[in-house]
Amino acid sequence: MKYTHRGFCIALTFLASLPLHAQNAYVAPSGLAVSSPSIDSTEPNSVVTIKSRVNEVNVLFIAMNKHGKFVRDLNKDDFSILDDHKPPQQIVRFSQQTDLPLQIGLLIDTSGSVHARFQFEQDAAIGFLQHTLRPHYDHAFAMGFSAKGKVVQDFTDNVTLLAAGIQRMQDGGGTALFDAIYSSCKEKMLKDDSDRPVRRALIVVSDGEDNQSEHTLGQAIYMAERAGVIVYTISTDDSGLILRGDKILEQIADSTGGRAFFPFKMKDIKTSFSAIEDELRSQYIISYHPADFDPDGRFRSIEITSLKKDLQIRARKGYFAPQQ
Repeated sequence: MKYTHRGFCIALTFLASLPLHAQNAYVAPSGLAVSSPSIDSTEPNSVVTIKSRVNEVNVLFIAMNKHGKFVRDLNKDDFSILDDHKPPQQIVRFSQQTDLPLQIGLLIDTSGSVHARFQFEQDAAIGFLQHTLRPHYDHAFAMGFSAKGKVVQDFTDNVTLLAAGIQRMQDGGGTALFDAIYSSCKEKMLKDDSDRPVRRALIVVSDGEDNQSEHTLGQAIYMAERAGVIVYTISTDDSGLILRGDKILEQIADSTGGRAFFPFKMKDIKTSFSAIEDELRSQYIISYHPADFDPDGRFRSIEITSLKKDLQIRARKGYFAPQQ
């Protein structure tokens, strides 16, 4: 179960017995923001500004019934949540979040092992972007990767530019899957300084058989968690068997709150993209203040469970607290 989250710091200004006033917030890429306590006594009339820590975690998640259908009519009393194995100090808000701006990275394996399906995968990816991206609202970038990753189109809301970049990809070479995920999260997603809530997602089309990466699987997952990125994987293996690469793709998706797809037929690749599009528009968001929060940089687990029978919850497994 996995999630995305965002943290907020509120600077509180006290003037004698006047009410408190919230100041600007800084949102850290890792999901939570912390400001160090400080006092400014240089202003006139003994104005004292005290910055205190008020951490807020925003978690996006989805709910599905036993038939695999999204459930979109739930409320906050239908769930329980644990942060670092403890109930939150306070639930701030809960709502459906079906219209968040999307920040999507499309990573397509161009190694020699995907040759037979390569053209169809390119077409399916372009069709997905055409149906999903909303001009002036959603943004995506496209990367082809074999032994090395190459961004063929940077973040844009222009599907024509993205399609042209995807069509320029050429297959051949080894596979550096972990490096592609790691660099995409670190160089593209983590550096995004948007001050609005967004849903960050990578869609990886690959057979999962990494043989060239400098980074490990664990490091790739770690960086996705740091950047608050959900990873969806679409396997290019059409053998009908569950191979080692398929298990790797499933582990990446499961660890980051995404979903792994195994389309054995070419036409099923388009179905996989359609399912991802539907899921990106079918989220809930819950915001809370964690109990006993400490800005120590460590990983804090999140567990969301349904109080209703036969409902499955999928979200991120946790987040890294910022380090003071």
